Amino acid sequence: MPGTRSSARIAANGSSPNSSQEKGTSAKANAGSKRKADAEASPKSKRGKKEQKTLEETMQGNDAEKTSEQPEEVQMASDGEDANDQPADVKDEQPAENGKDEKAKEDSDDGNNKEDDKGESKTSTAENTDNAIEHSPEREKRMPSSILEKGIIYFFTRGRVGIDEPESVQDIARSYFVLRPLPTDAKLGDGTIEDLKNNRLCALPKKVLPKSGRDRFMTFIEKANVSIQDLKDNFMQGADYSTQTVGTRHTPPVTPVGEGVYAITTTGRESHLAYLLTIPSEPGEVQEEMGIRSKGSFVLSIKNPSAPGPANASLPQGPDYPKEIMEEFGGLRWTPAAPRFLDYANAQFLLIGESDVSKALEPSTKDEKHGKEKPEEEMEALEGEDKLRVKHLSGDDTVFDDLGISQKEYPSVQTTW
Repeated sequence: MPGTRSSARIAANGSSPNSSQEKGTSAKANAGSKRKADAEASPKSKRGKKEQKTLEETMQGNDAEKTSEQPEEVQMASDGEDANDQPADVKDEQPAENGKDEKAKEDSDDGNNKEDDKGESKTSTAENTDNAIEHSPEREKRMPSSILEKGIIYFFTRGRVGIDEPESVQDIARSYFVLRPLPTDAKLGDGTIEDLKNNRLCALPKKVLPKSGRDRFMTFIEKANVSIQDLKDNFMQGADYSTQTVGTRHTPPVTPVGEGVYAITTTGRESHLAYLLTIPSEPGEVQEEMGIRSKGSFVLSIKNPSAPGPANASLPQGPDYPKEIMEEFGGLRWTPAAPRFLDYANAQFLLIGESDVSKALEPSTKDEKHGKEKPEEEMEALEGEDKLRVKHLSGDDTVFDDLGISQKEYPSVQTTW
């Protein structure tokens, strides 16, 4: 399974004294047959113009600034491999819960700025200009207040330098997911998803998603409020670059490993990120090892950028939050996440695993009294619409249609190593 150039690497020199040591995993004996020599250049790779610094660039030299205060229960990635490719485990404290998690439903854009789709698809459906987003005042009226945001989520991986076909999680340099918010009143019909240019690219240094409450993984907003075209140019593509020591090196393009619908919800004291998977139609070993389930959810907590943290789990430059957002932290190191916190590059948030989605989609007593839909009902309705849309478009290849990219240049949605 190919991946692409790691746009976000966290420098690390070791584990916190309180962290759980990752189990080292050796590569498969025949892995070398699938690794391209560093000196080979891919004829298909293109180097996209970088408009924002990647996390790797912002982290350079950060280890020299380590503070004595070491969070206790946040885990970063470490599997005993090269520190240049793998961040180390760090544990941080359980985030404090802020009762001020108020509902923050965001107004949608007018939707008239649809981007020019330059990518080819293996099917003619990529040329379909129909917008799948339909507006339903009745849907908005029934929307549960506990759903702060809903949308489409995509999962990606990127292989390590020189590895075009990863054979395990250890061959992956970094994992990502993209949040593509939809208007509150949106329902999905046939066609591709219109680009509202409000996408967020989230980098997951741990490479896998949290699978239980013991897993607390730091995640970063690498890009916020960007277009799909920006992600195509500056994230999805592969690249060849020259070094003085080993010559030309190659990083392959990203590999899509999942698509579905998501919701950011609140239960009052906690915020959650819940998702229901649509693609692939039949999840395989890749999804299982990556922690991508048919239904999944996480507790979602935002880190106060003014709070100290370990150098290998922090960025030298935090999000450019306005004064009103900073005041919402109230001096706390962590606060439950509302969507507005995620609209700034370099925001740090914690994903804490949950065994099922029941808590994330728990209905509020107030909504039940006012005849609102249950969060689970809204999510299942959106999932059903997305499944029908995918069936009518290109099946699992719909992800290429939505992103306007060519399957000739990117690997298929992968389910097996």
